[in-house]
Amino acid sequence: MNQKEFFSENGFALIDNIYSEEEINSILHEIENADSQNDTFRKSSDLFAIRQILKEIPEISPIIFNENLKNLIREFIGNDFFIVKSIYFDKPETSNWYVAYHQDLTISVDKKVELENFNFWTKKQNQFAVQPPIEILKNIVTIRIHLDETNEENGALKVIPKSHSKKIYRTKTTDWSAEKEVSCNVLRGGIMFMKPLLLHSSSRTTNNQKRRVIHIELSNFDLPNEINWSEKQIIN
Repeated sequence: MNQKEFFSENGFALIDNIYSEEEINSILHEIENADSQNDTFRKSSDLFAIRQILKEIPEISPIIFNENLKNLIREFIGNDFFIVKSIYFDKPETSNWYVAYHQDLTISVDKKVELENFNFWTKKQNQFAVQPPIEILKNIVTIRIHLDETNEENGALKVIPKSHSKKIYRTKTTDWSAEKEVSCNVLRGGIMFMKPLLLHSSSRTTNNQKRRVIHIELSNFDLPNEINWSEKQIIN
């Protein structure tokens, strides 16, 4: 089974050596020198996050979408996908931030409109989110770019393989004894492809090591005319 087939069947794939040390350092340099006063920046003792990072720090886009990544996107999902969401997460060395098993069930849009099968509207930092029909969620592919080595000790994602194929999961009624858990350990400069409907969680940090990740979502799905993807960008 090749990586593309593994991704389709299991809902995730891990690929190392996508970025050089120089590229990682360049990305981190741009992040560290960005203006953190904007509403899209959030900082606490447990988490530093930047929403819409590709809009806030456009200088990192050509580094992120290097030939290695663009070739993988073409191989795994095709030529017509575009960016619909981007977030930077920095889980500090002393973080006690734990995230229970969940699916990513919302998309970011430009406004709130009453539409059939678009539910559970929220608004955070001037950005609307909504749970769309499942066909849209199935179409999305997430890329997690690892700016640090990530393992079980500093909050690597844990996933339930193949859970993306079971539609909306109800974790409270899940028979966890029948599920297989996998820790997604990724080297610095590697990436993870993931389907948002894949059940995933993140543990607390125990080894005093950072876990910095850029989370990017791609889609080629056209939304209803009444709304737009709030972060839609073409991959150059």
